[in-house]
Amino acid sequence: MKRYFLLMALAGSAFASTISYTGTLSSPEDVFETSATLNSAGTLTLQTWGFGGGTNAAGTSIPAGGFDPFVGVLDAGGNLIQGTSDSLTNYPSFMGCPPAGTVTIGSVPDNCGDIKMSLALGAGTYSILLTDADYFPTAITGTPYGNLGEGFTDFTGGAFPLTTCADLSDCNNDTANWALDVTTTTTSGIAAIPEPGSLSVCALVFAVLTSAALRNKEKHNEQK
Repeated sequence: MKRYFLLMALAGSAFASTISYTGTLSSPEDVFETSATLNSAGTLTLQTWGFGGGTNAAGTSIPAGGFDPFVGVLDAGGNLIQGTSDSLTNYPSFMGCPPAGTVTIGSVPDNCGDIKMSLALGAGTYSILLTDADYFPTAITGTPYGNLGEGFTDFTGGAFPLTTCADLSDCNNDTANWALDVTTTTTSGIAAIPEPGSLSVCALVFAVLTSAALRNKEKHNEQK
């Protein structure tokens, strides 16, 4: 699994941090999990690319042909805040095409299976799950949503390639590949995604800025 890091300064006093993840599930019952921290109230945005392909936030070209994913966000207690896939009724609110591409399935063009989810959240650390659309947390079936401790519901059949169908006669075989961008935005301070590399990037940016400020100060003193 590869990670790419990107820090972006936004308008006003807002800041954003993005990590681009790519990988391959070992089986349809595999789960990719990461976490994101908001230092203050802000927005957590998830964008998948693996189904329809596109160019992720790191500038990497993602090929189409991966499985249609389920993506979910949980609080620190494992309670599901939100989740979706193209097999769930809430998917029209979270369709990720564009920016991700669409796929022709059999003879049916322009099928979207990717997700874009933006959630306004308070300060804290949140878990992010990515699975196959047919292997999803049972918590999503509750009203209100439940806890991850309820386990997973499995309609996959247990092995890749899986099929994604526009109707009973129009189906594509999916690969096990996935891609996910995770972006945190806060209005105070820099949002942090707690991965080892992201901390080193922040430290490097701070060091470069500090060094530049010291050089400017020394140059100014020499000119007096």
